[in-house]
Amino acid sequence: MQQSTTVHVDLESRGYDIWIGEDILRDSVRLLATRLRMTHVAAVVDVNVQGWFSEVRDSLREGGCRVSVHNVPSGEEAKSLGEAERLWNELLQAETDRKSVLLAMGGGVTGDLAGFVAATYARGLAFVQVPTTLLAQVDSSVGGKVGINMPGAKNMIGVFWQPAAVLIDLRTLASLPEREYQAGLAEVVKYGVILDADFFAWLEHEQSAIRVRDPRALQEMVARCCRLKADVVEKDERETTGLRAVLNYGHTFCHAIESVAGFGQYLHGEAVAIGMTMAAELARRMGRIDSALVTRQTALLQALGLPTAARELDQDRLIGAMRHDKKVEHGRLRFVLPSRIGHVELVADVAEFLVREALAGVE
Repeated sequence: MQQSTTVHVDLESRGYDIWIGEDILRDSVRLLATRLRMTHVAAVVDVNVQGWFSEVRDSLREGGCRVSVHNVPSGEEAKSLGEAERLWNELLQAETDRKSVLLAMGGGVTGDLAGFVAATYARGLAFVQVPTTLLAQVDSSVGGKVGINMPGAKNMIGVFWQPAAVLIDLRTLASLPEREYQAGLAEVVKYGVILDADFFAWLEHEQSAIRVRDPRALQEMVARCCRLKADVVEKDERETTGLRAVLNYGHTFCHAIESVAGFGQYLHGEAVAIGMTMAAELARRMGRIDSALVTRQTALLQALGLPTAARELDQDRLIGAMRHDKKVEHGRLRFVLPSRIGHVELVADVAEFLVREALAGVE
């Protein structure tokens, strides 16, 4: 296998490795097939990554593994009960049993949907993530949160179901459209803000290399994000202590934006970038941070090609959507807010008028 970086997620019996590198797809799939003793792989594949999937399919078949292919559409609309039901039926027709392994290849939508199906079919199938978008590589493929959407409520139906492995071949980023690549960078910036001031400074220094997808910068960046997320997941796998909530920085605003604008109007990462800007502005108005932090975060997001405002959305509808967020407690709004670069906290019972001021402040 080509030179790669391995990040281990230590969850005792549920622990797994994340393999990150250039041109590692064939060899890593072959190695994993041996380790997991794969005889049948049910591959849930985004229709846009058929070219990359051919390498995975060929490698599995060369090793004597039966492969059934189950294509799914791109876009947030695919994370639906209808798509899950279709996949359950296809798995049944493909004679999928509890010894089968479900492999998800595509972006975060594919991974979330396929993971939910893996967790619920036959009371749980082994599950492998092969993320092909930056956002999925640095965030959604790691940590075991899988699920589907309800109308007007994102990720409301789901479970925790850890993968058996995550395989990240950075070559897949070369064919990623510029807008989708930039959207993934929002989650990258998030890790710096919430957990690692040195990483945030590295992103500022390396922004030119990151924009042109320099392989050296990509491998360091993706590996660092995976390690940071793994550190959090190891300490709070199921969000019982509150620590894992820090990963939702900007996401209360983000999910409201996606819901009100209509899923697909903004890519998830774009909504995250806007949500982070709103969260920072809220923190500033609450006296938790000064304007310099807001300015610094906004400057990095914009330098990486990300939006930082959503001017056309109705405040009342956004507030209403936020009240359906999973972090709402006893009807009171809660937000993950920064106190400095590298540290955030979950803040409860935030006054609605401050939220409205923050929304207006980034218009």
